Amino acid sequence: MNTLHQSFSVQFTYDVYFSDRLFESTNLTLLEFLKKRHSEGFRKKLFFILDEGVTDSHPGLPEQIKAYFAPISMVDLIPDLHIIPGGEGAKNDPALVDQLIEAVDRYGIDRHSYVIAIGGGSVLDLVGYVAAISHRGIRHIRIPTTVLSQNDSGIGVKNGVNYRGKKNFLGSFAPPVAVFNDAEFLKTLDDRDWRAGISEAIKVALIKDQPFFEWLETNAEKLAARDLDTMQYLIHRCAELHLDHIASGDPFEMGSSRPLDFGHWSAHKLEQLTDFEVRHGEAVAIGIALDSLYSQRLGWLSEADTHRILNLERTLGFSLFHPALDGDGLLKGLNEFREHLGGQLTIMLLKAIGKGVEVHEMDTELIREAIGILKENEIQPA
Repeated sequence: MNTLHQSFSVQFTYDVYFSDRLFESTNLTLLEFLKKRHSEGFRKKLFFILDEGVTDSHPGLPEQIKAYFAPISMVDLIPDLHIIPGGEGAKNDPALVDQLIEAVDRYGIDRHSYVIAIGGGSVLDLVGYVAAISHRGIRHIRIPTTVLSQNDSGIGVKNGVNYRGKKNFLGSFAPPVAVFNDAEFLKTLDDRDWRAGISEAIKVALIKDQPFFEWLETNAEKLAARDLDTMQYLIHRCAELHLDHIASGDPFEMGSSRPLDFGHWSAHKLEQLTDFEVRHGEAVAIGIALDSLYSQRLGWLSEADTHRILNLERTLGFSLFHPALDGDGLLKGLNEFREHLGGQLTIMLLKAIGKGVEVHEMDTELIREAIGILKENEIQPA
């Protein structure tokens, strides 16, 4: 038998910048990044796509962006800053994908141009997907504007949209060329979006970093009171842990393991069951509570540590039960979680705070018991 074999690797590198008032004329963070890329010797087009929720909260932002780039000769800013609806609806609307691809074509955005997304995680996911499938890959820059996107989704390598009623059914692995976290955007978040992103910090602390979890416990009241300095530390530490995982793990998910998705098998299904009325971070908080209780029912996680986890979430103002948990609808999420990667069902559970362990099966009766406990101890959203 005659066989040809090929093997090659591709290195991906990108930086996550932490700044404040990114488009102030005196802030050179973004400009210096573009200058480094200008060595290729020709002008680059910049195509901005903005989350409508962000422009509603920062109505002067489009003009500020235009003013920032007006004196810069090394780039061509597309003057039509494209504004699209934000939230999970952005990922549920196939027409938005077509609309953005049409704009990429109309403005002649090529593989040496930059598509720059400013918004929450849903808009970043959508725009990253469009950039990845246009011309087989256009460089994209992310400017996350929520806690959830600054500490988790916006700094990762995944892009996607929802399809056929399933979370992230269509998508790509395409890292950004850079991420710019601007603390100014956090100031105008509503309380739900401020709180929702903290769940991803709890998640990564529980599976990777006990001292970080203890820091969260110590600072929970400050976080609930919207202390910006405390939140900025949370985002930076969470981003650091996330990036470390990407570098050392399986960033393109070629296997069946998704350790960073602790608490997510039920969260993804809960979002769908509530028609996305429950936001992703809120669903993850419930998923963390559910899988922590399940870990306790297995005899792995101590009762004291389980209470610490639930008490932290309640101190932060999370509701830990939703009526959609009742019935068998949620349990369908187990198979959908497996299907998303294929192979074995692989779920992350807890042996202790800071120590995750993977399992390949779950007892549906124990899941129901855990749901029952959450229901008995239901609290109302803060």
